Amino acid sequence: MGGFSPIHLLVLAVVAILLLGGGRFSNLMGDVAKGVKNFKKGMSEHDDDETKPAARIEAKKSADPAFDRDGNRVRDDRP
Repeated sequence: MGGFSPIHLLVLAVVAILLLGGGRFSNLMGDVAKGVKNFKKGMSEHDDDETKPAARIEAKKSADPAFDRDGNRVRDDRP
């Protein structure tokens, strides 16, 4: 009682084709196929990226402090 039989699916497909038109339906299916193809291509490229070692990021040197712990000026950057 809860499932669709093949006849139900066939009737649903015929109604969809009648409502959307044959050309529009085929274009829609073509777009879906392109989307699946691009998804698979993207997933295969993603797998290739994981096998490559990550580039090492060089850290910048930290700035010298302007004041020491007591609050005395260590360097003078004023123009």
